[in-house]
Amino acid sequence: MRHTAAKLFASLAIATSLATVAAGQASADPSVTPAAQDIVGVGSDTTQAVSNQFSTDYNAYLTGKGDTTSPRLYSWDATPAGSITTKTGATSITRPNGSGAGITALNANTSTTVNFARSSRGPQTGDLTTDDFVAFAKDGVSWAALSTGNAPANLTTADLAGIYTCSITNWNQITDIPGYTGANATIDAYLPQVSSGTRSFFLKAVGGGTTSITPGACVESYTPEENEGTDAVFATDANALVPYSAAHYIGQVYGGHTTTTDAPGNLTIRSTDGLFPVTSAHVLDPTYTATNYGRVVYNVFRDAEWTGTGANPALKAIFGTAGWVCTNTTAKNDIASYGFQALKVGQCGGVTHI
Repeated sequence: MRHTAAKLFASLAIATSLATVAAGQASADPSVTPAAQDIVGVGSDTTQAVSNQFSTDYNAYLTGKGDTTSPRLYSWDATPAGSITTKTGATSITRPNGSGAGITALNANTSTTVNFARSSRGPQTGDLTTDDFVAFAKDGVSWAALSTGNAPANLTTADLAGIYTCSITNWNQITDIPGYTGANATIDAYLPQVSSGTRSFFLKAVGGGTTSITPGACVESYTPEENEGTDAVFATDANALVPYSAAHYIGQVYGGHTTTTDAPGNLTIRSTDGLFPVTSAHVLDPTYTATNYGRVVYNVFRDAEWTGTGANPALKAIFGTAGWVCTNTTAKNDIASYGFQALKVGQCGGVTHI
């Protein structure tokens, strides 16, 4: 569904006002040290909030049916920087920030420390062939800018490619957006840190979906935490733009899942190629997620523990096609509340290999 610029800016204005009243705990580290047998995850910033909600609700589900022995589920946030002891008896590790860092931590440790990695990207070259990427929902990635800044309501893929490869460095060089006359101002293009799944996915989507673009020298060296418009760099920069998860944005603005840092702040999400990623019902637009900017989000496991001899049955009980995340009504409500699209039966819990 295509929108006029007026409709887009109306939506942005509504989103900005709602963001100021959004409330609710979107993310937090475990309140207790998980037991050695518990299922513990690290990694992606984009999916940490919904994963934390899964933890709360799955553990309550077990307690509610009188199960005191099954492993509980826990998830450690991507920030703040520092060391964490993920479970009882585990070796302290540097907190993994981002999908790539989470996958690295998964493969550098055993189940005594990490059981799964949250990932907002699929498998790619460099990932181990022994890792299983298990799908649980769908997201869409767009871009965000200051609500009162110089960015237009819409940018094309060609515009974004030009901005991030530095052939476009000034707003007045954008001439393919009807009704938009760009200010004579230098564009401040930001990307999340290099381990971010959103960063790697966005650069590939902008490259057409098959080959990633290489960011040019004009791209800002400072890398803000993804999906956090509260970063001071965005407070007043009228020329800033940054990739942003549409699902995370929906969860923040319409689901009320924000903290003092995990919020859009003064940023509002925008259209790509004339498509706004959020419908009037405040859910992901399936037309948008069917483009190169739609992505599946995953939890990553060691294959030996997912399907091999001696596999941990708790993993499929939680994340498998017949597991709690894919079949339980509360889990499905969590996925929707945090802005993600549910996958079809059989797709949720499905495995992708490198």
